Amino acid sequence: MDVIGIGVDLVDVQRVERILERRSTFVQRVFTGEEIAYCSTQASPAECYAARWAAREACRKALGGIRGMRWHEVRVQRSHTGAPRLALSGRSLARATELGVSEVMVALTHERRTAAAFCMAVRA
Repeated sequence: MDVIGIGVDLVDVQRVERILERRSTFVQRVFTGEEIAYCSTQASPAECYAARWAAREACRKALGGIRGMRWHEVRVQRSHTGAPRLALSGRSLARATELGVSEVMVALTHERRTAAAFCMAVRA
């Protein structure tokens, strides 16, 4: 396995809480139905959304930037074990393919104030 790129991002959970309160379209604009269904059932939806937002940014960095990326093109899904995994589409998938990336691995973490994501783009 070859590492093609890495990316990390931090998101302030309180900032996401404020956005959720003030901008009713934010959640639908940035997250998929599957992500919304999952995060809305969590004890702290803002922490959950913040981690997924960080994952999008970390993925973009791991792929060396994605011109014209739309938020829904990088989705956080749950594997059968419950671990997070990324699904790419559109320009994000095209960029990964261009680089020969077979997978963008992701790790998420969050607590009351901060959410973080680390991504590693790899070639099999």
